[in-house]
Amino acid sequence: MDSGRIVIVGAGQGGFQAAASLRQEGFIGEITLIGDEAGLPYQRPPLSKAYLKTGVADELELRPAAFFDANAITLVHGLRIDTIDREAREAVAGETRFPYDHLVIATGTRNLRPPIAGLEHTVDLRTLADAARLRDLLAAPRRVAVIGGGFIGLEFAAVARTLGHDVTVAEAAPRLMARVVSPELSQRFLAMHQGMGTDVRLGQPVARVREGAIVLADGSEIAADLVLLAAGVRPNSELAEAAGLAVANGVVVDAQLATADPAISALGDCAVFPDPRTGRPVRLESVQAAVDHARAIARRLVKGVADPYAAVPWFWSDQADWKLQIAGLATPEDTAVGREDGAVLRFDGDRLTAVETINDARTHMQARRLMATDVPLTRETLAASDYDLGPLMKAARGR
Repeated sequence: MDSGRIVIVGAGQGGFQAAASLRQEGFIGEITLIGDEAGLPYQRPPLSKAYLKTGVADELELRPAAFFDANAITLVHGLRIDTIDREAREAVAGETRFPYDHLVIATGTRNLRPPIAGLEHTVDLRTLADAARLRDLLAAPRRVAVIGGGFIGLEFAAVARTLGHDVTVAEAAPRLMARVVSPELSQRFLAMHQGMGTDVRLGQPVARVREGAIVLADGSEIAADLVLLAAGVRPNSELAEAAGLAVANGVVVDAQLATADPAISALGDCAVFPDPRTGRPVRLESVQAAVDHARAIARRLVKGVADPYAAVPWFWSDQADWKLQIAGLATPEDTAVGREDGAVLRFDGDRLTAVETINDARTHMQARRLMATDVPLTRETLAASDYDLGPLMKAARGR
């Protein structure tokens, strides 16, 4: 289809990219982009890093207002869609109805609220408004506690320490970032944060939060004037579920990112799709995945290109002056092989699943390019080159 009406619910990076890519692919119909936050679509990753230091919100905007006018994209902001009427093909917000020929669900995620007493004493870091509030709170010396040792919690902890605050990170798991990195990298980041002066408590769930302190499961208390809740996220899939679409830790889509309803697609953090390498259902919390999803959906809708989505996933996290980059997708059970230069290769049996690096863009890009080819990336093949990706890159270029 190159005309008609396309409605995109969710104006984050993925939703914005879907609108932009539709125009780039030649779609000439109506595009309506609906977001529940006020203002222009913006980048979220800098909220836990650069924005806390600079406070310059304009730099976060994905495009200025003129872009939407020039591309005839109707941006509706500060409005939450309540229901999807699949029979009438309308997205509904109160008395306002948005007719569509195709609907793209890009509702993203929200912060997880674990069953911890006293969460009213915590602050979140999800939106620009959250980050602005945190920036104000960090203007004076604070005793800061962070609940959660994942990307967001650790990025915030590093900024808070750099600004001179006392920081404690409480992580329920036995190691940092356990869901996404190898034990080797968990240990290196633990040492880095401890070297900055951060008090890291591992294997210690927070039992409750009270005014001025967090209380750990072992009964110990940590004084805190500011408590950030960074215990993970959950997909915003309720809208799809209420509309009768399949949901399982996200909106279920096929290899082309389409739901069982041919008039509805889903993308980004809220979408569960078959991993092209294993067939297992996966949901990626990644800006790049959301952007890649959006481009794939635009090509399918406008050009009819229905190739299975097969982009190599990749992730990053900036903590102090360390840039963690991950090419591929590993599980916590995957084994790890560390190179002398610090890169870590992850394996599921004999198959390479991911490459983890710190401040090593060259190896990261080699891994991404190799994993996008049909070069066999087995443990045996990699061991033969002492896990150096360079020879395999040459072989790939020679094909």
